[in-house]
Amino acid sequence: MRISAVSMWLVEVPQVEPIAPYRSHIRTSSTTTKAITRIDTNEGVSGWGECNLNFLPGLDLGRMQKDATEWSVGRDPLNIALFHLECPFESRLKAGLELALWDIAGKAANMSVAQLLGGVIREEIELAACMGIQTYERAGEIAALYVEQGYTTLKTKAGSDAKEDLDMVRGIRDAVGDKLKLRIDPNRAYSPLQAADLAKKLEDYDLEYFEQPIHAEPLSDAKWLREQTSVPIALNESVVGPDTVSQIFLADAASHILPDTHIAGGILPCVKIGHLCEAANIPCIMHCGHDLGPKTAAMLHIAAACPSYSLANDCTYFGLADDILKEPFEIKNGRMRVPTMPGLGIEGDVEKLEHFSIA
Repeated sequence: MRISAVSMWLVEVPQVEPIAPYRSHIRTSSTTTKAITRIDTNEGVSGWGECNLNFLPGLDLGRMQKDATEWSVGRDPLNIALFHLECPFESRLKAGLELALWDIAGKAANMSVAQLLGGVIREEIELAACMGIQTYERAGEIAALYVEQGYTTLKTKAGSDAKEDLDMVRGIRDAVGDKLKLRIDPNRAYSPLQAADLAKKLEDYDLEYFEQPIHAEPLSDAKWLREQTSVPIALNESVVGPDTVSQIFLADAASHILPDTHIAGGILPCVKIGHLCEAANIPCIMHCGHDLGPKTAAMLHIAAACPSYSLANDCTYFGLADDILKEPFEIKNGRMRVPTMPGLGIEGDVEKLEHFSIA
């Protein structure tokens, strides 16, 4: 089997309430922008992939497809280890291609990706509902809605103002008490001293963790922050590939690790990160970049097969106006079932891709 063609679509899909408008300290948005990839083979087996292109203006999709086609055509789609050794592309494009290769490999073997990764240990994956920065009142309203929908974990954006963050957390706790595990993510907004001050004030609110409140480097700052507070410190932007996770462990810089396929370069690096976390007895959580179907499927298969992905994984899928899949995923009581069909267990809908295409 050999790769015969690579096709790519740049799509923008609207988001709906309560996700939209999704406010972080950096920006507010009501759409998600993705590159969807399809790799075809000379044996008629095709695979689907996705990478996050949110907030990256000026991207030349034609150039990306041309480069991917010239490098990929004629290669063995089943040799994913060699792909990782030789692929010259930045992590986003690399991840979009790599997801599609796993999809092909599973279809060729008549096995799901989770089965290829070693087997399914979780048939359903718990999801953490996500929320942008909100007022005290609105945060409580959305939290109550998520409880009604069956979610047990909530992740919020943060970082515009420490008092605003604290008021938002109070609003959630006042509305739903301890019915939701709570995570907040300032996306590197604070200095170590500012983060330590806020963390001390958050100690009364029983956070599951405080995600990346400070810059990704140096890791010694994250280590220092952990020593100032009883609130667990999670790292996301500090997490790239397995090598960076090893450095985080050596620095004793985090209690939780959040990788993402489009940052790590695909499924295999996230699985390796999961193995490192399993050995270190540190929980691993899949990060979400407002994902559509293919990337959501990758999350499900990784979490299904890796013991360390034991907590609710970030998800905004419920906030999409639509997906580009022929059969979108269903969420029931804050959970998604792991696809059992071969490969990622999905098929892209070309009509939808053309409808949402912006390039």
